[in-house]
Amino acid sequence: MPFTVWGLALAQALLTTGNILLVSVAALIGKQLASHPALITLPIALQFTGTILSTLPSAHLMQRFGRKFGFVLGNVVGIAGTLVALKGLQAVSLAGFAVGTFLIGMAVGTAQQYRFAAIDAATVAQRPRAISVVMAGGIVAAILGPNLAIWAQNWAPSNAFVGAFYGLLALYIVALLVIFWLPLAKPTVQQKHQPGRTYGELFKQPLLVGAVLSGMIGYGVMVLLMSATPVAMDDMNYAFPAIASVIQWHVLGMFAPSFFTGNLIRRFTSRSVILWGCGLLIISALVNMAGMSYWHYLISMLLLGVGWNFTFIGATHLLAFTYQPEEQGKVQGMNEFLVFSAASVGSLFAGQGVAWLGWGWLNAFAIVLVLIVTVVIWRLQDPSQTTEAVL
Repeated sequence: MPFTVWGLALAQALLTTGNILLVSVAALIGKQLASHPALITLPIALQFTGTILSTLPSAHLMQRFGRKFGFVLGNVVGIAGTLVALKGLQAVSLAGFAVGTFLIGMAVGTAQQYRFAAIDAATVAQRPRAISVVMAGGIVAAILGPNLAIWAQNWAPSNAFVGAFYGLLALYIVALLVIFWLPLAKPTVQQKHQPGRTYGELFKQPLLVGAVLSGMIGYGVMVLLMSATPVAMDDMNYAFPAIASVIQWHVLGMFAPSFFTGNLIRRFTSRSVILWGCGLLIISALVNMAGMSYWHYLISMLLLGVGWNFTFIGATHLLAFTYQPEEQGKVQGMNEFLVFSAASVGSLFAGQGVAWLGWGWLNAFAIVLVLIVTVVIWRLQDPSQTTEAVL
């Protein structure tokens, strides 16, 4: 595996640690600052909005000026967002805090391109494992992110959550240094100047439709239930360490399978792995509907994480076979825009969903969404006869 892929995995670990740290505390900070229940998850929703708005510009920017330029710029915006969010939290301002999470979201959107940079650095045969290696960096996030949120509670006497943002600032600075150090490839003349196919022509590919829809539903449902879980647990009077523990196991489920997801794709095809992921997402929702004990939440979130891993990595692998080099920025940016639009809707609806629908019906709604993508992928031509044959 190329050295660059391992460096990207380290950068991914740092950025994902920061993202999980933010997820662990953002809904609770929103509940502390919000004047209405519908505004509780506004900071998370604006984080995803920032991610959405950065996806297409960052992809095109990197196709034009290179991965390093885009990643450095993204980290600088993340540092600025952390400082703004910290100021908003200290001023007890939901608006100020949400502006900060919006800027952090822009940094997160740029960082999502790390897995595509890994594809650039790998051979065709290495692609599944390269994606998995970068995603496996999230295991560090699963351990460090929630624990950092707990440890940081004592760093600032004025507010239990202020210290978390000092930790977030440090993570972005270290990630910036890692990106400066990596020898990332520069764009070719073909990537810079040839226009490629239109979006209409690209979406005539069933493989592209399936890849994008898998990413959208898998990520959207994951964020919906992940964002709603801290709120539901807090309503049941669970202590913050218990909530952070559940999120930690969820993130482990998201990233630990990355050690073998690439091998599963090579052996059983991306289509099969995505279908397994859909099955796990459905089982996760059913566990939530079965009870509201600590163990119900923990098992459900663990399964939710593994289901997301299978659908997301499987979808990323399929996507890599749907474009030519000159279409890279267009397709990758469009995919990220749609996937994180779905995630943003999920995060925005999470707090409202718990309040309006109730925990059980919210999970039932998630099952319906997953069944839709299951049918689409089930009807897709087996990748072993198309993309996997290339390997």
